[in-house]
Amino acid sequence: MRDEAGSDWSRRERVPGSKPRVIIVGAGVAGLSTGAYAQMSGARTRIFEKHVLPGGCCTAWSRDGYIFDYCIEWLIGTAAGNDANQVWRELGALDGKSITNFELFNKVVDESGRSVTFWNDPDRLEEHLTGISPADARLIHSFCRDLRRFTRIELYPFLTAPALRTVRERAATLRTVLPAFRLFWRTAATPMHRFADRFEDPLLRRAFRNIFFQDPEGFPLLPFLFNMASAYHGNAGFPQGGSLGLARSLEERYTGLGGTVTYRARTEKVLVENGRAIGVELRNGRRYYADHVVSACDGRTTIQGLLEGRWTSPRIDRLYEELLEKPGTLFPAVVSAFVGIRGPLPAEDAHSTTYLLRPEDAARLPGALQNSLVVQLRSRYSDGFAPPGKSVVHCTYFSDYAHWQALRRSDRKAYRAQKQQVADFVRGFLARRWPGVAERIELVDVASPATTRRYTGNHNGSILAWKAFSDADDVASDLVGKDRMRLPGLSGFSMAGQWVGMGGLIRAASTGRFAAQYLCEELGIPFRAWESTPSGPWHSGKLGRLPQLDRWTAKEGTGA
Repeated sequence: MRDEAGSDWSRRERVPGSKPRVIIVGAGVAGLSTGAYAQMSGARTRIFEKHVLPGGCCTAWSRDGYIFDYCIEWLIGTAAGNDANQVWRELGALDGKSITNFELFNKVVDESGRSVTFWNDPDRLEEHLTGISPADARLIHSFCRDLRRFTRIELYPFLTAPALRTVRERAATLRTVLPAFRLFWRTAATPMHRFADRFEDPLLRRAFRNIFFQDPEGFPLLPFLFNMASAYHGNAGFPQGGSLGLARSLEERYTGLGGTVTYRARTEKVLVENGRAIGVELRNGRRYYADHVVSACDGRTTIQGLLEGRWTSPRIDRLYEELLEKPGTLFPAVVSAFVGIRGPLPAEDAHSTTYLLRPEDAARLPGALQNSLVVQLRSRYSDGFAPPGKSVVHCTYFSDYAHWQALRRSDRKAYRAQKQQVADFVRGFLARRWPGVAERIELVDVASPATTRRYTGNHNGSILAWKAFSDADDVASDLVGKDRMRLPGLSGFSMAGQWVGMGGLIRAASTGRFAAQYLCEELGIPFRAWESTPSGPWHSGKLGRLPQLDRWTAKEGTGA
C-alpha cells in the first residue's frame, strides 16, 4: 500500500486556501457528469476508470473498419428548448453534432409477415392501426388520444436535485403536472400488458408490448407514451458519433474544464477514517486522498466491495439484500450480434424492427428470455459506422445472465460454441429475410451478458440497472431525494449513476449534476453550470482509436 508521492492527491489534508478535491470512481456518463459539474463549481477532481475508454455501457468497439455502437437507441434531450437538452449542452455532449430523427419508433413483424409500425405522429399512427384492426378502433383511439396529450407536455426534471428545489421550481413543476394529473396517474397505473390484452387482433396484443424493441415486462403505458411523444418532437434522436461519440464529448468537456481521467486504474476500496471517506486505494496499492469521494460505478460493487459492506441503511439493505436478485427488479441483460455487410441494406426496411419468433426458432438463441429478435440498421443511425460501400446491422435479444456466466466459468469451449450459435442464427435469419445477403456478410461479432459484466462491472450484466416501475423504483428514488445520495454514518461520500437514479443516459447525467449540487452544499462552495462553447463540427476522428472486439473480449473469445 503506497501513497503517491509528489502530488497534492497524496496529502491527507488539503493545502490551506486550495480548491476542494473530489475523487470519482468510474468514467461512465454519471462519473464524467459529476466531474464536469464539480469542475465548473470550483472543485479539483480526478476520475479513476478501470477500462481503457470512457462511457461505461455507453461505448463502441471496432473490427475491420466497422464501428459497433453498443448503447444508444434513442437519446432524450436532442431537441433544443428543454431541461434535458440543457444538461447535454452544459456537458458538451452534442457539440457540433447532427441529430438523426426517425418518423417511427419501432416496427414489429410477426411470424407470418404481418407488421405494425409505431409512427411517432399520433394521427398517422391511429390511421395505420385502425387499418390493421378496425374492430379495435376504440382502444386505438384511446391510446392515440393520450399520445396527443403527451405531445403537449414537457416535463424533464433533470436540473435540480429533489431536496434542493426551490419553492419556485416546485411551483413550476406543479403547473405542468396538475393539469395533466389524471393523465399521468391513469397511464402510470395501467400496465401495458393489461392494456395490450384488450385488443382483439392478436398481432396488436403482441406488438404493443414491443414498442421498446422487446417487452420490458411490468412497464405501464406512461413511459411508452412519453418517449414516443419525445420522438415526435425530435427530442429522442440519435446523435452523430453514437454512444462512444457521446462519451468522448463528455470526456473532452470534462478535461477541458481541467479534470483528469486515469484509465486502467481499478479502485479496490474507499479509505475511511473516523466515519469519513478520505480517499481511495487502487489495485496497485497506491492511495489518493480527497475531501469527497463519489462512486459512479456498479451499486453492489460500491456497497459490498469498495465499502466492504460496512455502511448501509434500510433502503440500501432492501435494494441489495432483498431486491437485487428478485425477478423483475433489474433490467435484463442483452446479447448483441453485430453484422458487417458489403453493400447497402434494403431501403424499404425500418431502421428498427422487432421480429416475433416461433418458439422453436427462439429456442435456438442461447439464454433467450423472449421469443423475439431486434434488428437495427445501424448504418442509418449515423455516418461512419461502416466503411464506404458497406453496412452494419445490430441484432439483440434479452438474455439470461446466469446462463452465460455459468458457461464462461465452467466451460470456455462451450461458451464460445454458444456465441457461435448466436452468430449462425443471425446469419441464417438475415439470409432468409434479405435474399442474396448471405454471400455479402463479412463478419458477425457477438458480445454476451458476461462480456458486459466483465468490462463494466454491472451486476448480472444489466445495462440499465434497476428497472423503472419495479419494486426498486421508489426505493432508489428515495436515495436521491431523501438520502441525498449518501449513506448514513459516512460523510464525505456519495453515489451517482443509474444505481441510484435509475437507468437511461439523461438520468445518469442528471445524477452527476445532482451529486455535484449536494457536494457543493457540503463543501461550502456555490454550484455553477454553464453551456459549453462548440469549437466546430464534430467529426468521427474524435472517437480516437477504438479497441477491436477480439481484444475487448480476448479472454473469452468472440464466438463469431
